Amino acid sequence: MQEADARPPVTARRLILGIGLAVLIADLMTKQFMLGWIFDPPRRVEILPFLNFAPVWNPGISFGMLADAGGMMPMLLTALALGVAAWIVWKAPAFRRLERIGAGLIAGGAVGNALDRIRFGKVVDFIDVYVQTWHWPAFNIADAAITVGAFFWIVSLFVEKENGPT
Repeated sequence: MQEADARPPVTARRLILGIGLAVLIADLMTKQFMLGWIFDPPRRVEILPFLNFAPVWNPGISFGMLADAGGMMPMLLTALALGVAAWIVWKAPAFRRLERIGAGLIAGGAVGNALDRIRFGKVVDFIDVYVQTWHWPAFNIADAAITVGAFFWIVSLFVEKENGPT
């Protein structure tokens, strides 16, 4: 780790925790709003010619993956999500700048969906993006944050220096 570029562990963790908390709050607030608006009673709301809000209960992970796994899968996914979030915070000082941003997005999204699994046994999804009759699997703010976070992480591999945190 280079002294000139290194950030103290507390600062790195605060950045990740701050981003993660912002994602978590946005995720929980939008899900709570949608539970009252489109889930009870269930209804689809057209927003744009390619975007609806539609009630979907997802027993899997982001974008419906592993939805048919059943059994202990919700508990395993919850434990995995919380474990990943804890690992991200612990490893924060070793991450480069874009990795930290991505890590915060991933951690916040993972915890948001884990809390749904703890509360409901499945995840609240409501964003329905489509083209004509083809629909992308429904998702939520947490899923979007995880996806954007992974993108930031990948970009950091190509953009940031390989010689340590910045």
